[in-house]
Amino acid sequence: MNKTVLKSMEIIQLFFTEEKLTLLQMIEKTGLPKTSAYRMAESLLELGFLEKDQEGTYRLGLIFLALGNLVAERLDIRSIALPYMQKLRKETGEAVNLVIRDGDEAVYIEKVDTQERVRVYTQIGRRAPLYGGACPRILLSFMEYAEQERFIESSEIVRYAKGTPKNKEELRQLIEETRKNGWSISHSELEDHSSAIAAPIFNHKGDVVAGISLVGPEVRFQDETHAKEMIEKLTEASRQISAELGAVDR
Repeated sequence: MNKTVLKSMEIIQLFFTEEKLTLLQMIEKTGLPKTSAYRMAESLLELGFLEKDQEGTYRLGLIFLALGNLVAERLDIRSIALPYMQKLRKETGEAVNLVIRDGDEAVYIEKVDTQERVRVYTQIGRRAPLYGGACPRILLSFMEYAEQERFIESSEIVRYAKGTPKNKEELRQLIEETRKNGWSISHSELEDHSSAIAAPIFNHKGDVVAGISLVGPEVRFQDETHAKEMIEKLTEASRQISAELGAVDR
């Protein structure tokens, strides 16, 4: 493991039990040379992991508050969503995925696989562009408009499969349809012959914090009756998960 990272972590861990520390106290507790301790403390300060008052005393930076809230919220989403995901799989027979946004990508953080022999396999930790596939695009569609436009303008659309949006204008049209419907559907956007239907999950602030989707072979999603039934069950599940996160019905 990287020694610099380990030593930096050693400094941060001092604040698990101490509210404030001077540089001298950090040196005494870690045994680091003064120059190394100062350099690491100042680097952590610049990155926002530490703060320093007028007396030169260090304490943990507010970034940990933001990171802690973010981790807690994401973990809550997984634990709250999983029973609904299992129920959806039982009722529809299709695989169910849960995604969150990480920068300009969607990350799959939970899944419930179908028991059908023909399936679309998704790995937890997989990343996808926000413009491709129903579930990643649901995150993009319910972003604040300015942030959404920033992403679209700065992105280069890569064709992953035959159904990937061809250009930014088509992407904007898909976003408009998604916001109007309250759900999204995709066919062969990230992988050929695969389809997905997705719905947004909101928190108590009304922000989209995750997307939930039903995923399977394209042939099963082209049946209008089956698709309509899946949309109804999925949107109801997303509404219930959002309610558990404190969201008010939109």
